[in-house]
Amino acid sequence: MLEKSATAVQTAPSRPPVKTGKTESLSERIGRLHDAIARRAFELFERDGCTDGNDVRHWLEAEKEFLRPVPVSVEESEGEVVVQAEVPGFTATDLEVNVEPRNVTITGKRLSKNEGKEGDTTYVEESSDEIFRSIELPTEINTAKISATLKDGVLNIQLPKVESPKSKGVEQQAA
Repeated sequence: MLEKSATAVQTAPSRPPVKTGKTESLSERIGRLHDAIARRAFELFERDGCTDGNDVRHWLEAEKEFLRPVPVSVEESEGEVVVQAEVPGFTATDLEVNVEPRNVTITGKRLSKNEGKEGDTTYVEESSDEIFRSIELPTEINTAKISATLKDGVLNIQLPKVESPKSKGVEQQAA
């Protein structure tokens, strides 16, 4: 399988981003997801006869319907931090990565549509799958030199650490 560059990350001006950001901001997307999960949790509350005491269970059940878990691993070496996220079924165009000096956010959405016809009846089945994962990094990284690749359902994000200034020895002089 060919390796594909994945996601919009903050890059140096000389390197064009692989994918530009969408018109919907991250905070708008989070707000939209929160509202959808809250509506579904309320539907589950009503389905169970409006009995109190199940709000957390309803919320988590609704959240599972909208967001799928994203297993990640974070490895730190001397010069970089590498984040690997399992995102099977998602393409590079479905994913977006936002990077801040101490945080990486991976979001993705894919839509599928299945149309069929049986006799005189035409049916259309649509589904969507979304992911959202925010990872706090163990150290500050250089946001201008990030690279991301997607291969075989694994998103690999290489995040070079910020270079710390070399300490200089101070010459002591006798008074």
